[in-house]
Amino acid sequence: MSTRQRRAAPAASGSLAGGAPRPRRRRRGPGWVPKQHGAWAMLVAPPLVGAVTSGPTWRHALLGVTWLVGYLAYDATALWLKARRRRRWWPPVRAYGVAALALGTALLVTTPGLITWGAVYVPLLSASLALSAARRDRSLANDAVTVVAAGLVGVVAYGLGVDAEPATWLPGASSAEAWLPAGVLTAYFLGTVLYVKTMIRERGNRAVLAGSVAYHAALPVAAAAAGPTLAAVVDVPLLVALLVLLAARAVVVPLRAPGATPLQLGLGEIAATVALTALLLVG
Repeated sequence: MSTRQRRAAPAASGSLAGGAPRPRRRRRGPGWVPKQHGAWAMLVAPPLVGAVTSGPTWRHALLGVTWLVGYLAYDATALWLKARRRRRWWPPVRAYGVAALALGTALLVTTPGLITWGAVYVPLLSASLALSAARRDRSLANDAVTVVAAGLVGVVAYGLGVDAEPATWLPGASSAEAWLPAGVLTAYFLGTVLYVKTMIRERGNRAVLAGSVAYHAALPVAAAAAGPTLAAVVDVPLLVALLVLLAARAVVVPLRAPGATPLQLGLGEIAATVALTALLLVG
């Protein structure tokens, strides 16, 4: 028996003893599932608050599905551009892109007034994708763009409600009742960006930690100062209390638990977002 035959014999006998060899499980290509766990809370909270505040309609369900699928298409496209448009990153871009286009068309057919929001979202989307192509998708600038886009969808959702203001050039944009919750959520999410950076990409960076702590410390002060205005949409003392807790978290967690995993951070952000969303919904 040759050396090659002797080496092959154990493998062959093992296959016979254990039955037919198992086929290898085909791994799903990249880009199908976003890795930002906390992003889901940011995607859901603004449109939910906008819908409930103005009076839910069936159009909100269509907007919500379109928004979530649109995010999947955006995330896959951003990763594809970052990967220098490699072929293996293309399938989710195509699949989610087609689905988002179909849903977006249905949304605009049923609510054509929303098309004017394209004047706002197209520049935001273009800026974010350009930053992704330049491999600056994790930059503070790109994070700010995505947070603003997420916050604004709360105003869009408000414009679809049964109790919304009469249609304007940007549906929902004429009402303070739309902007105040959207502003609170946007300010909170911007703080989340800084907090997460102190835990992952900028862990140990004292300057970023100082900026995060200063921003979080300013939020409850700003909320208290704007209390007479915010009182129309939220219980201000409870909001200030929550923001104080988040400010304490911005200090304690980076210093005491710097090894927290992205999943743990994402779950923490979901819990904080649920608490803030509940305050805004109760009013």
